[in-house]
Amino acid sequence: MSLRKGLIIFILLAFGMGAVIIFNSVDQNTIHSLLHANKFKLLLALLVVFLSWLCDAGRFCALAKAAHEYVPFSLGIVLTWLNYFGSAVTPMQSGGGPFQVYALYKKNIPIGKGIAITLMRTMLTILILTLSVPVALMLDPEILKGSPFLKGLVSYVFVVILLTWAFVIFTIIKPELIKKWSLVIILWLRRFNFMKSNRRVIKIFQWIDREIDNYILNFKLAFNTGKAWVALAVILSALHLICLFSVLPVLMSSVGLPFRYVQTIAVQSVFMFILYFVPTPGASGVAEGGGALLYSLLMPDNMAGVMSIICRFFTDYISIFMGVIVVVRMLGWGVSENLHKGASVEDA
Repeated sequence: MSLRKGLIIFILLAFGMGAVIIFNSVDQNTIHSLLHANKFKLLLALLVVFLSWLCDAGRFCALAKAAHEYVPFSLGIVLTWLNYFGSAVTPMQSGGGPFQVYALYKKNIPIGKGIAITLMRTMLTILILTLSVPVALMLDPEILKGSPFLKGLVSYVFVVILLTWAFVIFTIIKPELIKKWSLVIILWLRRFNFMKSNRRVIKIFQWIDREIDNYILNFKLAFNTGKAWVALAVILSALHLICLFSVLPVLMSSVGLPFRYVQTIAVQSVFMFILYFVPTPGASGVAEGGGALLYSLLMPDNMAGVMSIICRFFTDYISIFMGVIVVVRMLGWGVSENLHKGASVEDA
């Protein structure tokens, strides 16, 4: 799937599902509530989103520092927006990494270290969600009550996360096996004439060997001399999620809807946990429709759908738009297309 096609699918699914939600749920009371929304609280929701960007950018800086690399805060903001854009145009929200690694590489951070930094950033978020979702379900079991599909989906996501963690741990413990497998794949490609030069085969393997060493070195530095910076990254990761999850209650307050803060956090934790593994680009369509379904646990049906769309606008669409600007101005569409194709090959 090309970059442009992924973006088009994202927009079509998001707008299509949004139109269905509005047509089926909006009534006069919905319109009245939206027209009389508290403007100050809408600005407050925007401020909370901005704070989430700051936390995410700070997390990148802290993880880079743990790896004995320097990432300026301005680049951290750019990396945050690139992640949103890359995630919006790829299935399973997997495309943010290559854009971030390329941006780090342009700042003279080795690719292996760049991969480790971005991977640690993602895994910290998944780890926090993995720990918080069971707590959320215990605090509010109504979230999954009467929905076998949702229960099965949560179970599936838990299995995927456990396998992902197992693979990451395996790469850290057994890097030599990864190198051997890489050599086998390269020789297989050479055998079938995908690579015609023996010198090229040697250079590619030497590059992979060096970057795997950088990848392992990053983790060793992070958990030896960089423990304090990793701890800071964990705190910023938690604050990042709290900021994102706080947008919905602020929006509910702006239209006069009552809410229980802990309950809104619980519902959104489960929801984000699921969205990480939705196959549509940026989880579009499912994010809007699923939000309308789950948010009905928090508010009347005539507000749940439109609130899902508005919350998605604040937490995702604005960031994705900023990512588009960064991609066009910083990387250029051609480079971005090549990075996206590389991500697609890796996903396959």
